Amino acid sequence: MATTTASIDVPASPDRTWQLIGGFDSLPDWLPYIPTSELSEGGRVRSLQDENGGVIIERLEAFDNTARTYTYSILQAPFPVTGYLSTLTVHTVPGQDTARVEWSGTFTPTGVSDEEAIALFHGIYADGLTALHRTLTPEAA
Repeated sequence: MATTTASIDVPASPDRTWQLIGGFDSLPDWLPYIPTSELSEGGRVRSLQDENGGVIIERLEAFDNTARTYTYSILQAPFPVTGYLSTLTVHTVPGQDTARVEWSGTFTPTGVSDEEAIALFHGIYADGLTALHRTLTPEAA
């Protein structure tokens, strides 16, 4: 099993950050390469479409609004992994009105090396968090 984590400090309070990213259907609000998200099964499954028309289906596995975190698995995707489980968490940065957002995942590579799969998901997480930072930066508004 392989794992990777990316994090970033964003110029917004943890509550404001969580309001933006905490909804399981909110990826199109801050992640430019996921323009479409549709919920099903009472909000526990999201069908995402990437900018190239690819489909990714994910299931919400755990959600904690108070702790500002959720965990999801991939049911269907064009990625070379199985057993994918990922967590998105918004942390408080002590003494600052900023948030630290952490995106982590564990998975078993199939047909590629651990290093290749780690690089793929680390890139997705890092690019996504950079996009989140741009969305939350006042100058970008």
